[in-house]
Amino acid sequence: MTAPATQPVRGRPRVHGRSICVDGRKLHVKGVTYGTFRERDGEPFPDPERVREDFEAMAAAGVNAVRTYVPPPLWLLDLAHQQELYVMPGLAWEQHVAFLDDPELTARIVARAAHQVTEFAGHPSILCCAIGNEIPAGIVRWHGKERIERFLEQLFWAAKAQDPEGLFTYVNFPSTEYLELPFLDLAAYNVFLEQEETYEAYLARLQNLCGDRPLLVTEVGLDSRGNGREAQAAALEWQVEHAFGTGAAGVFVFSWTDEWHRGGNEVRDWDFGLVDRERRPKPALTAVRDAYARVPFGSEDEWPRVSVVVCTHNGAATLEECLEGVAGLTYPDFETIVVCDGCGDGSAAIARRHGATVIETKHRGLSAARNAGTLCAGGEIVAFLDDDAYPDSDWLHYVAAGLREPRHGGVGGPNIPPEDGRTAECVAAAPGGPIHVLVSDREAEHVPGCNMAFRKRALEEIGGFDERFHVAGDDVDLCWRLQEAGWKLGFSAGAVVMHRRRDSVRRYLRQQYGYGKAEALLERKWPQRYNRAGSSRWSGRIYDAPAAGSPRRRGMVRYGTWGSGLFQSIYEPAPSRLDGVLLAPEFLLVLLALLDVAVLGALWAPLLLSLVPLVAGLGALGWRAAASGAEAVPAAPGRSRWETARRRCLVATLFLLQPPARLCGRLRNGLSPWRRRLAPGAAWPRPRTVELWSEAWRSPQAYLQALQDALAARGGYVRSGGPFDRWDLDLRAGPLGGVKLRTVVEEHGSGNQLLRARIWPRASAKGAAVVLLLAALAAWALASGELEAGVACAAALIVVVGFGVEGCATAMSLALSELEPEAEIARRAAEVPAPEPEAVEPRALPAPRTAVLEEVRR
Repeated sequence: MTAPATQPVRGRPRVHGRSICVDGRKLHVKGVTYGTFRERDGEPFPDPERVREDFEAMAAAGVNAVRTYVPPPLWLLDLAHQQELYVMPGLAWEQHVAFLDDPELTARIVARAAHQVTEFAGHPSILCCAIGNEIPAGIVRWHGKERIERFLEQLFWAAKAQDPEGLFTYVNFPSTEYLELPFLDLAAYNVFLEQEETYEAYLARLQNLCGDRPLLVTEVGLDSRGNGREAQAAALEWQVEHAFGTGAAGVFVFSWTDEWHRGGNEVRDWDFGLVDRERRPKPALTAVRDAYARVPFGSEDEWPRVSVVVCTHNGAATLEECLEGVAGLTYPDFETIVVCDGCGDGSAAIARRHGATVIETKHRGLSAARNAGTLCAGGEIVAFLDDDAYPDSDWLHYVAAGLREPRHGGVGGPNIPPEDGRTAECVAAAPGGPIHVLVSDREAEHVPGCNMAFRKRALEEIGGFDERFHVAGDDVDLCWRLQEAGWKLGFSAGAVVMHRRRDSVRRYLRQQYGYGKAEALLERKWPQRYNRAGSSRWSGRIYDAPAAGSPRRRGMVRYGTWGSGLFQSIYEPAPSRLDGVLLAPEFLLVLLALLDVAVLGALWAPLLLSLVPLVAGLGALGWRAAASGAEAVPAAPGRSRWETARRRCLVATLFLLQPPARLCGRLRNGLSPWRRRLAPGAAWPRPRTVELWSEAWRSPQAYLQALQDALAARGGYVRSGGPFDRWDLDLRAGPLGGVKLRTVVEEHGSGNQLLRARIWPRASAKGAAVVLLLAALAAWALASGELEAGVACAAALIVVVGFGVEGCATAMSLALSELEPEAEIARRAAEVPAPEPEAVEPRALPAPRTAVLEEVRR
């Protein structure tokens, strides 16, 4: 298929991150729907002259795309190309009946769809093709979620085979949003919501459902017959603005004209058109034209100055691409600062060639470089990029828009890996990459350092980045400190950067080792945010690579009573405990311990029974790795089975290698399950009650929260009791022992209170199981006459029991030190030698900002 001779040939649309691009330029899709119409001599469109007039009017109104619900004839595509309009055709098939109950009908649908695609494949006006539109919720419920997903995947690949370079999607809607269709090139949803806040919030939800793909809002609109023409115009204006404001790649207004037919009959009881049936403009046309002229953000808006800071350490190989991306930003007022942190390559020359302000310092680490860039920043907002990332052209607009919320001290967005070779793509699918953690669709708990921006005054308020973090962890620490200072973190799906992943297994493992080291530093500074095993505790949802999560588990769909729900969502089950164990790097220590016991089986054969859990654990790890590889790398036409198998094996291998690398980083820097940093002495682990008098009233919950925070800050692993527990806090000082606390607050009038705390020792269930197992083995060995094995098991039993008692004693002492009156605390402190400062206090804070500035000036 060739373009009409009167028009230049243009490249085909491509997906790039969350955008649609043509010839390397981002395309904001500004569309209207067209049809359906009464058939005319077998044609489902008006005569060519009417279509030409409609397309000319659309182009004059700033429209650049047209959506049709049936495959268009070639003459219509040629007319669209003459007006520089893209067309999004839909495939017509029997989606309103139970089509999967008839195998012959199903086969005909797939064959017909493939034939329809061949009619327009390769035409230069084709934007993308919809393989279906709103399969009714009742039909999906009848057949089942999985069967519909498999059929749509079959339909997708049948269409893709006819036009491999084309883009294909399925147009979904809220009643079946639970359909999981990761094979689609882009996501598309019809959204009819008449409340502005609800509409904006739902679009933010859709962005997170889409993953890393572009989102097209394929139908928005309002009936002017029932709501009035002025209300229609006002609604369409904010519907278009919020669609692009939340990061959508495009929007289609429903519809161009009030002329609309369904089932061969004209619909007269609603009017959604921008023009009426005689093509007379309505106020909605002016509103849409004005809204499209401002896409994605109005040029007349006032935007604060932004400083883009890129820190690099010998990153010349990717810095050029990064700065070219920064130069392509559409933001009206920004500066670029490149901090060369001890660079010995040509990074500084590359930065100067791009007109950036260059700061050259000694190699002091990433945090120090970011502080140096912040000090020299002249903008109200400081946005950070890694030297191996480059931004979407609208990145800063979305960053600045997110910081219009006064409570937001910072904002972040998605970081998406570009196509970059087999190894890099497999690394992108493996666990341990840069991730964001969301507490809602528009608020984050953490944003990664490769794509984050902050108010400069917020950075100054908390003292900038902590310079003990040389390679990683500084972004996590900064996010936590901002939130502790009362700020919130925003998340904008449109603030996209393309971030290259490591291109070799060795570099990936070095990165994971560095992350493990950073986790050890973070735990030392934020012990209350880590559990005893050394894993961080997040309140939000972690958005990680496919292989990092659990293999897909069947969720429950909330259909509503009799399938009547307007918004039908999927509720995923909580991750199983087995998944949590397999994902923990410390699980390798358990396997190592089982291997040691199996080796001792040479002395006493029954110890070889440890091979059973050892083999089971290794098998579970292998299954988990294989399942993750298969999910991360699905089979695809155009890719050989051998290539698919190679990619799956590489992802599975990375899954197996990542935990040891991360564990080494943790252990070599002090983050281990047996770490002991909280010992203020020891107290005999017996039950006791402590009373604390107070003349300043506080709620019982405030007492408990303060106590929990204080215990966690001392390095204890503390968890709260649940709604069915009689205890309030569970404090562990080691893996085998701890104490539980129950409190009550007596009210004595005039704000006077007496806090009573009951403390009693408790052994962990795991510790008790180990004790029973060792006791049984010791008895068995001695009864069998195996004296050496019996003595060894008895010695191990004594060590474990002693370790558990010591843990209970240490936890008891820690709890008492926080609850006893001040005089008793002072007396006990005088009797116990003070611990080393490094054992309880984090390292010194970063050098004063003036010192950093002096270094920059030198």
